[in-house]
Amino acid sequence: MVIDFHTHIISEDFPDFTEKYGGERWPVLQRNCACGASIMVGGKNFRDVTDQVWCPEKRIQDMDREGVDVQVLSPIPVTFSYWADAHAARDMARLQNEYIAEVVSEHPDRFVGLGTVPMQDAEVAIAEMDHCIHELGLVGIEIGTNVNGKNLDDPSFLSFFEMAERWDVPLFIHPWETLGRERMPRHNLMYTIGMPSETALAAASLVWSGMMEKYPRLKICLAHGGGSFPYLLPRLDQGFDVWPHLRLTSHPPSYYAKQFYYDSLTYDAQNVRYMMERVGVDKIVMGSDYPFLLREMDPGKVIVTEESFTAEERQLLLGDNAARFLNLSLAKRGVALANDPNARS
Repeated sequence: MVIDFHTHIISEDFPDFTEKYGGERWPVLQRNCACGASIMVGGKNFRDVTDQVWCPEKRIQDMDREGVDVQVLSPIPVTFSYWADAHAARDMARLQNEYIAEVVSEHPDRFVGLGTVPMQDAEVAIAEMDHCIHELGLVGIEIGTNVNGKNLDDPSFLSFFEMAERWDVPLFIHPWETLGRERMPRHNLMYTIGMPSETALAAASLVWSGMMEKYPRLKICLAHGGGSFPYLLPRLDQGFDVWPHLRLTSHPPSYYAKQFYYDSLTYDAQNVRYMMERVGVDKIVMGSDYPFLLREMDPGKVIVTEESFTAEERQLLLGDNAARFLNLSLAKRGVALANDPNARS
């Protein structure tokens, strides 16, 4: 089975939250034609999208043509809205979570879904994660790399990560609101340089702070091959060696890097091979970033065409690892747990 772990979706009927809550930062879907739209933020064009981003039937046509059995659906990060009031952001998340659950229910053999939660308030985020997993039957949660400038090792997020580990909820960490974005107004460097750097900062914060040691069963997958994080591990380890007074963990960062999963979206077989050597072939999942311009087309192309990968390695990379990460053999656990109050304590 071929599973595309990294795809994004938005409802065609995405509402304008500025009408209800005010403010200029809510994303708005502005239709341009029958087959496309612009995501507008503050009156400016944030991103152009095609109808593939909201039309399940077109997605399935593409999947059939490109050899993908299952897509993992997740929200577009600009909709996280961590800047907003937590309950307003919860409403934004709830709308998307229920839409994704609806698409999955209509095509259960082709899609599974990740929800999103308002990370600016851990209590509200936990409640929405509960709803996503135990009531809607989604299989994980997508979160951003920072929350209003706070790195993910901030103490205010501890309770959220604790519950994600307790409930065995897989987390997909996707870059957004990248560091240094004020220096990247041209050349689309936010996407090519800013996002990989942002992901590295998030990952390094989690390992250096001791979060991954504190929660060893926490399931986290990093987008875009972990950004620049895998290639900075020797430097992070060197820092661990020469600054013993800063150590908060029993082992160097490269040890905890092997607890993460990583999608394969590096566009290069050498990079995938390097990641396999650094963190293990069992920790990489195929992801394409469908349906955006920077996606890998066809999904998993680098894995399929690289002759040095064995058939067993390809099977792990293209589907088996993602199924294990997402507990897909337990896909109906949300229904069971929703009726078991003891399972959520």
